Amino acid sequence: MRAMTPTNTTPISPGARIGHVHLKVADLDRALQFYCGVLGFELTQRFGAQAAFMSAGGYHHHIGLNTWESQGGTPPPPGTTGLFHLAILYPTRAELAVALRRVIAAGVALDGASDHGVSEALYLRDPDENGVELYWDRPEDEWPRGADGGLEMFTRRLDVAGLLSEAG
Repeated sequence: MRAMTPTNTTPISPGARIGHVHLKVADLDRALQFYCGVLGFELTQRFGAQAAFMSAGGYHHHIGLNTWESQGGTPPPPGTTGLFHLAILYPTRAELAVALRRVIAAGVALDGASDHGVSEALYLRDPDENGVELYWDRPEDEWPRGADGGLEMFTRRLDVAGLLSEAG
């Protein structure tokens, strides 16, 4: 496939959002235990051992899981293309702290924890080795900006103990 050169100079609508992700998994029950049991998503619909849909807050689905092409499969090897991670946005720092407590209680290891200036993020893997980012965004007026007003994100070590203290 040849490289595509963008020809459209009109930006996408500022109201556009990424609505959901659908993941291929090896074991549906194992994946549901992670997404529902550890992270707390609610199961909205299940199709036997083949597919399931979950949401936060009653939406039809934020995450879909299926075994249609992946039952008993293995994660893609390093050095191949595919999903880097899905990102789950929490409304507040305190809610992210609660999510961190859930992850720790379940014995799920973190791959990393970063302060990006605009957000604070936790990185982990689901049982199928899909990357998962749990994060919250700081208010826009607190985002780091340069002298020209442009955004200046960074990656620094997150104060995990400080975050945990927010969980109450």
